[in-house]
Formats: sequence, C-alpha cells, structure tokens
Amino acid sequence: MSEPRASVAMPHTRVAIVGTGYWGINLVRTFAQDRRARVTWICDRDREALDRASMQAPGARLSRSFDEVLDADDVDAVVIATPAVTHADMACRALAADKHVYVEKPLALDVAGTERVRVAAQGSRRLLMAGHLMVYHPAVEYLRTLIDSGELGEILYLYCTRVNLGRVRRDENALWSFAPHDISMIDYLLGAMPVSVWATGESYLAPGVEDVVFVNLKFDSRQMAHIHLSWLDPRKERRLTIVGSKKMAVFDDVSSEKLRIYDKGYDRPPQFTDFGEYLAIRSGGVYIPHIKMVEPLARECGHFLHCIESGETPTTGINSATRVVRVLAAAQRSLDQGQRVTVD
Repeated sequence: MSEPRASVAMPHTRVAIVGTGYWGINLVRTFAQDRRARVTWICDRDREALDRASMQAPGARLSRSFDEVLDADDVDAVVIATPAVTHADMACRALAADKHVYVEKPLALDVAGTERVRVAAQGSRRLLMAGHLMVYHPAVEYLRTLIDSGELGEILYLYCTRVNLGRVRRDENALWSFAPHDISMIDYLLGAMPVSVWATGESYLAPGVEDVVFVNLKFDSRQMAHIHLSWLDPRKERRLTIVGSKKMAVFDDVSSEKLRIYDKGYDRPPQFTDFGEYLAIRSGGVYIPHIKMVEPLARECGHFLHCIESGETPTTGINSATRVVRVLAAAQRSLDQGQRVTVD
C-alpha cells in the first residue's frame, strides 16, 4: 500500500505595505485576507497608525523606516500608499531593491516622474502596477464588455460626476485626488488618449488648492468627455454616463443598482422626406443587468498577486498609469493657464 502524499503548501507572495493611513489600512486588510499573500511588514512613520494596522495583520513586523523594509529578505512585493508626492521616488527605490511594486494613484504628480518610474521598471525584473481601483469594478468591466461587443453602438460622449461634502486635502487638489478614478475609467473604456484638455476650477476652502474642478476632454474621433470633481457639494455622487449611437448606460456606484442600460436614442429610417421624419426618437425599455459584486479592492489586489505569479502584464501597468498622469498634467496646465491645452 502506497504512502499518502504529503500536501504541498502553496507559495505566498510576501508583501510589505508602506503607508497605513486613510486608504493604506484598507490595503493591509485586503492583502491579509488573500490566501496568496502574506503580509510580512507594515511601515508608517506614525506609531499609532502602525498599531491600528497591525490588528489587521497580527503576524507582520512593524517599522517606521522604508529602508529597513527594502533591505528585508522576506519581502517580494512593496505596496505604496503614502502621499502622492512621494510615489515616484519610492516606486523607483523599491524597483531598484528588486521588489514588485503596487503604487496607489496617481503614479506621480508630473510626466517626468512617470518617466523615471518607467525607466526603473524597464530596467527591473519586477512588475509595477498602479492602483486605479475603478478599472477593477465589476460594473466597469461589464461596461467594457458592452462597448467591445458593439451593443451600445458608437460611443459619442460620456460624462462623470465625482462629488461629495468630504475631507479637505491640503497636499493635492480635487483634480489630482479624484480625477485619476475617472480618467483611468475613460482610458480603459475608450482605449484612446484625448488630444486636448480644458479644465477650470476654483479654491474656495484653501488658497491655492482647487476644491471644485471641471474637466473637458476632446478626442480625435469627435468623442467628448466631461468630469465634475468636488469635495464641496451637498450630495455624494459617483456616476458615469455613456451615450452611444444605439444605447446609453449609467453606472451609479452609490446606488444599489450599479448599472442601467437604456434602449434610447434616435433612429434614422432609410427613406425620409424632411428632417423631422429622418430623426425619430426611440424610447425603449431600461435593463438592469445582474452583476456579481465583488469588492473592487479585492479584485485589484488579487490581480496584482496573479500577475506576480503568472508574469502577466497588469491591466493598470506602467503604460496605463503613464497615460493617466499625462492627462492629469495637461489638465493642471489648463487650470494654471486658463485655456485649452494639448495633451503631450
């Protein structure tokens, strides 16, 4: 009789999480709950933040030194959730230390920063992924499938609303804090870069920090996109509306019904005698698809771990992250100059 085979333990990706503040503690929780990962280090300058995060991953070692984390032998991947101004430098240092890198949005605060990270990533054996959360939302993935299948027809324009009466930031304006979500969704859904940007905004709460911003994007294909951003608004809204030549869709992340498909538009009969007959309004039904909801952050962190294991390129890898920063940088130039600018 043969001996029973011993079970083989699945390898874990050993993860260090740097930055455990408002968003970083969610990353600690999510990676700690994923069976493919083992959180070995948690790093933050704030001792109280470290202590709070340690409750999510009790076995992790605690440090207030980024250098100590990079020197550790039991770290395969570094997750960076520090202030945005530090992202590019810390990502480059982690890649140079031969670690896989997940860096929260935005990857950098200027195009030069993203190019430094790109060079570091290309010279490394490790992968880099940006934390563009909304790309991993099940409803956004469903929208991408609808667009690719042609069900919505030609995409004519879209607009996003991301507003709230929320936490006032001092180190970044509403553009850099909120717009990465919407720009990354637009990039993912349309698969095209805008050719020009016109952004306007105003600083009502803190001098020099725009808390209300409107962004208009223009594409080569005559497509348009509009983004409204604010943390000075009476309602919390997280909405994306897509208008196609066949159907229209609304993604409302605040609602329990995340996605609605509208069979509405204009039909063009093959024969007509005047313009009024030519354009006939079609007002069909509303379809609410069943979408299996999984926490977007869990999907995003799981994708990072999967790419480490498989060697696949992340959906929000260096190219995607660079495109988002290029649009953000152009929008910031437009804010500063008060005019439409070309996207580099």
